[in-house]
This record gives sequence, structure tokens and C-alpha cells, in this order.
Amino acid sequence: MTAYNAFVVSETSDGEFAGKIKTLDTSDLPAGDVLIKVQYSSLNYKDALSAAGNKGVTRQYPHTPGIDAAGSVVEANVAHLNPGEEVIVVGYDLGMNTAGGFGEYIRVPGDWVVRKPASLGLRASMILGTAGFTAALCVDKLLAAGLDKDSGEVLVSGATGGVGSVAVALLAKLGYDVAAVTGKAQAESWLRDLGARTVIDRSELGEANPKPLLKPRWAGAVDTVGGPTLVNIIKSLHYGCSVAACGMVQSPALELSVFPFILRGVNLLGVDSVELALPVKQAMWDKLGGDWQLDNLESLATEITPEELDSSLRQLLAGKARGRFLLKH
Repeated sequence: MTAYNAFVVSETSDGEFAGKIKTLDTSDLPAGDVLIKVQYSSLNYKDALSAAGNKGVTRQYPHTPGIDAAGSVVEANVAHLNPGEEVIVVGYDLGMNTAGGFGEYIRVPGDWVVRKPASLGLRASMILGTAGFTAALCVDKLLAAGLDKDSGEVLVSGATGGVGSVAVALLAKLGYDVAAVTGKAQAESWLRDLGARTVIDRSELGEANPKPLLKPRWAGAVDTVGGPTLVNIIKSLHYGCSVAACGMVQSPALELSVFPFILRGVNLLGVDSVELALPVKQAMWDKLGGDWQLDNLESLATEITPEELDSSLRQLLAGKARGRFLLKH
């Protein structure tokens, strides 16, 4: 048994939710095959929802959020992992209904645990985290669907967010002409430094348009917001091109006709990063530590302490964050 600190969210007497640092014991952690000492975590929109008491994300409180964790194995009751090995855990139930990476220790099933690529540090892995991993999945799906560098611009919506910013940087690294969509005018130079060739105000795409088709503009897209933005992207894809969709912060609803699909042959590619089989996750992390390794990761990161979690989560929930919040224990 080991005492450790964790950011614990509890429901208050007036029905609100608040988080604070508490001292816990590893004996309080859920059953699992692997005990991990967490060195880094990162903040995601789902963490902000959990910290705000969203019962669709977390059913029972008190609870420690943190859907990302990177650290070292302390104990392992599985043959493929050894004490001292550096590992990554993202997705599955971590930080949702299983105590997550905002604590200094986690205990999880062995089939949730990815070996960290040797060329990717623990810090870098959590600057990426679920957001960067999801961005890579989006790009991978677009490439598999035939994304062509010579066909024109690739659009990224929500470009200052975690998924969007990594998608901009990754697509630029791979040689694509990237158009970044944002509502933060002050972030234009930052997005261009990440690799965006063009920066577009989100008002151009964020309003519903009754036309069944719009002028073709995009050779592909990564959409992180859903709603009217995704609808307008679908209507504006070139013939046979695709959009990888992974978010719904604007809206989960899609109000459009089948015309883009049957007249232009476009593709809507759904992307999930939570329930993927472990070998698929391992392969993508190996790619992020290999040919897809980003040189400008630090420019995405704002490092925070556990004491800064509450204010940072509030920024994230309000849509005021830029890039990635990196939690160092």
C-alpha cells in the first residue's frame, strides 16, 4: 500500500461539482492487472465534462478524471509487462468510471496498456495523449481513403483544440496544404507556425446553409466539431474525397441530404479512439514515435501542476484553451 495524491471531483451539498487534491492509498484503486506510477497526463474535453459532473461520462462520484496516463509499471500480473517498463494508457474506461491519470497511480487491466515507443518520451506521449492519438487516426483514415497531396487543400476544423492542432501539425509534416479553421483570430500566427497555409474564420463554415451542395473546395478534412460545420464540409468536398469526423462540440446532429454522397461520391469516415483493439493502438503509437513523430510538439504544450487542474479544466470546457494542457505529477 502506497499513499499518493490525486485530483478528486466530488458532488457538493448544493448539487455542484468541485475538485481538489486529496491523499489516497493504492489499496483504494480498482482491481486490475497492472499498477502504474503516473508521471504525466493531459487534459481532454471528456475530462472537463467529467470534472463538471456530466453523468454521461462519469456515473459515480467522488472520482479522479484523466483519460490519459503515461508512466512506469510498478506491479504487473501479466506476462507481457514488467516492472519499470514505461507505458501509455489512453481510452477504454480510464478516467471515466475508472480512476484516471489525474492521480499519481492508476491500476488497470493489462489489455489497456501500450508499451511506449523507445523513441517517444513520456512527456511527448502525453503532449499527444488521446487528442494527438485521435488526430493521427483521422489522418490515417484519410490516407487509407486515398487522400492525395496534389488534389488541393485539406481542412482542419477546431484547429486550436487538442485534436485540431495536432492534425494541422501532422498533415503539414506529411506535406499537405493545410487550411485551419478557428474562431480565435489571435491564434493565426501560432497556427501558421504549426504548418497551416491558410487560416479561416469559423463563421465561414459554422452557419447552416440550405443548399444541398456547395462549391467544391477541399481535398479532404479532419472535423472535430460536428453540426453545421461538418455538414458544410461534406457539401464542399471535391469529388470522391473524404472527411474524418471525431467530434461534436458544436452539435451531434447532421442535417443534410444524400446528394453529396450520391452525386459527388464523398466519404464520411467515423473515428473512435476509445475502444480500438490494443494491437491497433500499439501500431499507431509506434507510428507516432516513428515516421510521424512531430518536431514541434513543445509548441503545443502548456505544462500545469495538479493545483492548476481546476482552472485549466474550466478553460477547456469554455472553449478557451489552445493546444494541449500537459499535467506533470
